Amino acid sequence: MTEKDTYKTIEMASEEVLFKDKNSKFFGYAFPVLNEDDTKFYLEKLKKKHHAARHWCYAYQLGTETISYRANDDGEPSNSAGMPIYGQIQSFEVTNILIVVVRYFGGVKLGVGGLINAYKTAAQIALEHSNILVKTINIDYLISFDYKNMNKVMRIIKEKNLKIINQVLEMNCKITVSVRKKDAQSIFETFNHLFEIDIKKLIN
Repeated sequence: MTEKDTYKTIEMASEEVLFKDKNSKFFGYAFPVLNEDDTKFYLEKLKKKHHAARHWCYAYQLGTETISYRANDDGEPSNSAGMPIYGQIQSFEVTNILIVVVRYFGGVKLGVGGLINAYKTAAQIALEHSNILVKTINIDYLISFDYKNMNKVMRIIKEKNLKIINQVLEMNCKITVSVRKKDAQSIFETFNHLFEIDIKKLIN
């Protein structure tokens, strides 16, 4: 079995979507996020925009190999909002994403079943209006070598079509390359076998 080295995410925030049920309005949003600070930033932004709303329920998932997630009902009955939103993140198989559903209460209670459906649907519509892309899981390597070995290193980088993300070319040269996970071991071995060239994996 080949190891999975791709994941799905969104590149930019979705447009605002609206789902209505019995006069309650549910505004759905999807945002690309990389950490908890990002999620807090977008939540604060929406709370300012929708300061008159009753609930700002959300779910997010972070990570490509080690996954962390959170689902928040924000005052709605337990598991009636956050988990239905998170269920859509799982259904669309996306990560590094935050989905927020903002609710304006319309005066008629929807019951737990109605709430689950409303939050799930608003999250689903937000995802359907998002541009979902497939990205590769990459590993970064730092290659260190003396200037005299430059041609040797650059030839492999060119041959293997490696992406350079940083380089310092002086007497002691350092080049950071980003390698797709499935190719990482063979690239590491290629450089590791070379005399006077040091390669090490960077922890992101």
